[in-house]
Amino acid sequence: MPSALPLGDPAPADGLLPPQVLDGVEHRTFGLYVHIPFCAVRCGYCDFNTYTAKELGGGASQDAYAGTAVAEVDFAARAMEASGLPARKISTVFFGGGTPTLLPAEDLARILAAAVGHWGLESGAEVTTEANPDSVTPESLKLLADAGFTRVSFGMQSAVPHVLKVLDRTHSPERVPQAVQWARDAGLDVSLDLIYGTPGESMNDWRTSLETALSYAPDHISAYALIVEEGTKLAAQMRRGEVPGIDDDDHAAKYELADELISAAGLSWYEVSNWSRTPGHACRHNLAYWRGDDWWGVGPGSHSHMGGVRWWNVKHPTAYANRLAAGESPAAGRETLDAGTREVERIMLEARLGSGLEVDALDAVGRHAVAGLIADGLVEPAPAFKGRLVLTLKGRLLADAVVRRLLPE
Repeated sequence: MPSALPLGDPAPADGLLPPQVLDGVEHRTFGLYVHIPFCAVRCGYCDFNTYTAKELGGGASQDAYAGTAVAEVDFAARAMEASGLPARKISTVFFGGGTPTLLPAEDLARILAAAVGHWGLESGAEVTTEANPDSVTPESLKLLADAGFTRVSFGMQSAVPHVLKVLDRTHSPERVPQAVQWARDAGLDVSLDLIYGTPGESMNDWRTSLETALSYAPDHISAYALIVEEGTKLAAQMRRGEVPGIDDDDHAAKYELADELISAAGLSWYEVSNWSRTPGHACRHNLAYWRGDDWWGVGPGSHSHMGGVRWWNVKHPTAYANRLAAGESPAAGRETLDAGTREVERIMLEARLGSGLEVDALDAVGRHAVAGLIADGLVEPAPAFKGRLVLTLKGRLLADAVVRRLLPE
């Protein structure tokens, strides 16, 4: 089942934002996230806010969804203007899910067109959609490219059939190179998402997945350790002893192999779980999250952030559609982050970036910890001496522990 929404303060029905969102707005980019909450099958490890396409009716149905998302785009434009935010063009757009490409490409193009109609796109803007390899065709990818999409992120996850079966993935490994080539033919940049640490996945299985993914010459690779969330099918299988549990040492060894092979193929890490062929191929939308920029999240359960104000939409697609049909904000709650919380989050996120964390921006506790982190082999000495804290490979494996040492107790 999808995870629960956080607790927070009530969100106003008119969507107006407090004056603090205007502070420093000229220094922040503006992005749009669009959540498509439909999947053909719910994967056993997934706790995202997704629903199989046939589960819902009325305004939340797959057929009606594009119109509902456009209604929130329209609502967002009105609320931002009424809140006094200056006109800003969109720097990045990311369609996630779920499986966005379960919707017709025309629907995704319609949602993007509505956003561009309100705000416009910056020159060279990044526009991404996630996709399953079996949910695209040459024609759909060409239509997306023509509509302004620049990038597609395929959920490959593994190249090994028995691993895909444990994950409940619906595509066959043979479909991935086809989808990648179709995306290339359409002029789209290609990212591949991989998951390691699936129960029953051997080191040789993981090597096969990495080498296979790299043979397709992607522009970007994300490699995430499998996290088993409570309430998922996979968590229940583990409790019953039907599949083995998670092994942290196995995760670490597989991360090290990923970094070795991906780096040897010419891609460089820029965030702990992400590698790109060039700096220009890094996912700018995710970088905006990690750097605390502004984004509006469209869709049920989507989260938004502007100037230290964070809010999240109601989760169920029917409730979401009903609120927008009534002209009300779909937000379920929001919170205003204080300076201390924002600083903790900044350190947590920026420490994971290949560009590093500015040492002078740390407080006395953090600055005092740097020498010990160098001595323990967790941060690179040369950048640290120049004022940037950049994780070593060992540091990336222990990123959470590094952050704890940088923060006051």
